[in-house]
Order: sequence, then C-alpha cells, then structure tokens
Amino acid sequence: MKSLFEEMGGAYSQQGDYLLPNVKLPPQEEQPIGIWGQRCREYLKSRHRAKYYNMLTKCTLDAHLADISEAAEAMGERLTRQFKEQEGITEALKASDPMAWVSAMNNIAARVREIIYAELIDC
Repeated sequence: MKSLFEEMGGAYSQQGDYLLPNVKLPPQEEQPIGIWGQRCREYLKSRHRAKYYNMLTKCTLDAHLADISEAAEAMGERLTRQFKEQEGITEALKASDPMAWVSAMNNIAARVREIIYAELIDC
C-alpha cells in the first residue's frame, strides 16, 4: 500500500534506518542579510526553533532576515547620529582629543547595539 505522499508522486530515500521524503524547497531570491540578519538567524535558531523552522520551510526566513538587517542598519545610523548630537561629539573633538572621541564613539556603539538587540532581535 502506497502512502499519500507516494500517490502524489513523492519518493523516499534511505538515511540510515529511516526513510525520509525527498523534498526540496522552492528556489528563493538571493537577498543580502548582513550582520544583523545573521545575528537574528542565530537568535531564532537557538531560542525560537519552531518559528525559525516554520519560516525556513515557508521560504520567508531570508526575506525576514533581510528586513531586520535593513531596519537595524537604519536604526543604528539614526541612533548614532542622535547620541553624537546629544553628547556634543564633533569632528573638532576628534581632531583635538582623538582618544576621548574614540572612547565616546565606542560607548555610543555599545548602547546602539543594546537597543537594536532589545527592539529588533530579542522580541
């Protein structure tokens, strides 16, 4: 007796002791994911496995990761610009005291990363 999968033209392959269905995902459009998309992928894979695999099998994962990456880049640029204005970090400071400028920019970058993780990745 054939299974419904076999009746519909599906086939199985032997993998060790198991018969697994031969299924292929439809071709997907290549989208740049970027570092934030990669971080989001790792977060979903480790903490939200069901959501990750559902998106993967529905072929929506790459589009979601590309959207997250684009939104994170835009948010990062906007927040960095706002923090620099609020704290008075200018090119003049960079020229007069480079170490203070680097320290302030590293501080801003760390805060921006935390905000992006909290609002876009870890939600």
